[in-house]
Amino acid sequence: MSSGRILVVDDEPQIRRVLRAALSMQGYEVDDASCGDEALDKLRAAHVDLVLLDVNMPEMGGLETCRAIRACSEVAVIMLTVRNTEADTIEALDSGADDYVTKPFSMPELLARIRAALRRLPNSEEGGPEVLKRGEIEINFATRRVMSRGGSSRLTPKEFDLLRYLVANTNVPISHQRLLQAVWGPDYGDEVEYLRVFINQLRKKIEPDPSHPRYILTEPWIGYRFALPDET
Repeated sequence: MSSGRILVVDDEPQIRRVLRAALSMQGYEVDDASCGDEALDKLRAAHVDLVLLDVNMPEMGGLETCRAIRACSEVAVIMLTVRNTEADTIEALDSGADDYVTKPFSMPELLARIRAALRRLPNSEEGGPEVLKRGEIEINFATRRVMSRGGSSRLTPKEFDLLRYLVANTNVPISHQRLLQAVWGPDYGDEVEYLRVFINQLRKKIEPDPSHPRYILTEPWIGYRFALPDET
């Protein structure tokens, strides 16, 4: 049986009831909220491991709610939506979501996505230093903070997992598929747009000039590489 506390956020009572029943049967502790404001109140009041968040809600929509969650919490977030274009996916991930599931979905698929969002990289894969300081950047893996260009940024859970894996394999080109399966799980491999979004977010937080990256480099036709220049 699974474990963890999940908050279901959807304005449709029937969807909340169905998800609550199905997730409870899998061993999850489940709460629900009918709108973004209620979800934020519940996140402040009690520990939550994962949020299932509907995109299309009245008043405070899912994207706005996700951004508000990210401003105060590192909880895993999976967006649920009927929209399935690449632009919609990118918009959801840009707002801070860890994953994106299109309605209608099967329960086995959703459960797999939940397990992937809740998983952490095993210690053997993490490796690397707790603090990495080089040139204009300082990455503190213990606090998940990045110092760059005189400012401080906090990494979201998936940003942290992705950067940790890249740094643990410094100067080694890593394929899209390997990155996806290492960070999101074995059911992933073709969601290259996920990587593009998360790599762009990391570059904004790390690179002195995100449009001309020095550290997180693109390996054409392969994937990405974390380049660590020699100290001068």
